[in-house]
Amino acid sequence: MQSKLRKITVGLALTALAAFAQTRPAFEVASIKPAEPIDMAKMMAAAQNGQMPKIGAHVDANRAEYTYLDLKSLISLAYGVKPYQITCPDWMANARFDIVAKLPEKASKDDVPRMLQTLLEDRFKLTIHRTTAEHPVLALVVGKGGPKMKESTEVPVAIDESAPLKDGEMIQQSPDGPVRVTMGKLGNGVMDMGKKGKIAYGINPSTMTMHMDASMMTMAGFADMLTQFSQMGGGGAASPQIVDMTGLKGYYQAAIDFSLADLISMMRSRGLDIPGGPAAGAPTAPAAIDPDGKSSLIEAVQSLGLKLESRKAMVEQLIVDHMEKTPTDN
Repeated sequence: MQSKLRKITVGLALTALAAFAQTRPAFEVASIKPAEPIDMAKMMAAAQNGQMPKIGAHVDANRAEYTYLDLKSLISLAYGVKPYQITCPDWMANARFDIVAKLPEKASKDDVPRMLQTLLEDRFKLTIHRTTAEHPVLALVVGKGGPKMKESTEVPVAIDESAPLKDGEMIQQSPDGPVRVTMGKLGNGVMDMGKKGKIAYGINPSTMTMHMDASMMTMAGFADMLTQFSQMGGGGAASPQIVDMTGLKGYYQAAIDFSLADLISMMRSRGLDIPGGPAAGAPTAPAAIDPDGKSSLIEAVQSLGLKLESRKAMVEQLIVDHMEKTPTDN
């Protein structure tokens, strides 16, 4: 009798474990390969012809692709946190992979982050825990003279992922949701961040500057944009997150110009070989945005009646306890 009870108990336990495993959303099949180094000369030439480089996270109804993404960025997408909220070894910001995965039948895009979690946990043996701790940030605040931006008469709307893509357009996934990017010729384009606003950008080759026009922009969206530029090319390991602490709740129009040399120096400091940049040995911009620095990006922020201050804030942290450098076989 006891033997039968033990068998029944074991059988129920195995059934429960199988049922639990089935509740974990997972890709039907996924291929993981180390990413090949980017040929920056080819990518920049393609951008000048209006061809969008397929880098980042792209998800449709049947397929998810993560191209040239580091492990820290993949964790950010999977768990819905910003890179600065992730505490992990430095190598994870540089280990890049290409992942192509098929969604199971009847799965939705909303299931994809949890499927990516399952993939990282199963194939890279990722284990994490969460905590809240004080963390250094750069606070975007209003300067002494007050903001010098015009309020927008329009209100941004969420991205409609079902809308057909136009020529040169693509949708990228971010921890905050989809972003619609349009690439034009000569390196100009538009980044639609949905409810955070839009940014149009273009390069002036005669002055070697980048011009950016923000419309319907929230200050949170502007802070995210500044963070992306300060962390360009390296997973954000060396640069603090820029956090909106302006208290401004409206939508704004703003135009800024900054030196391409600053941007190139930031990217080179992350190890990217950028053709046509400053000559070897030439002065370079700091690897991270320095609120006391004199870079043109800092000056552009100040021209809007804003400034950056070094502060500490209580931030939810995702701690990586373990992750393998090499995934299990496809």
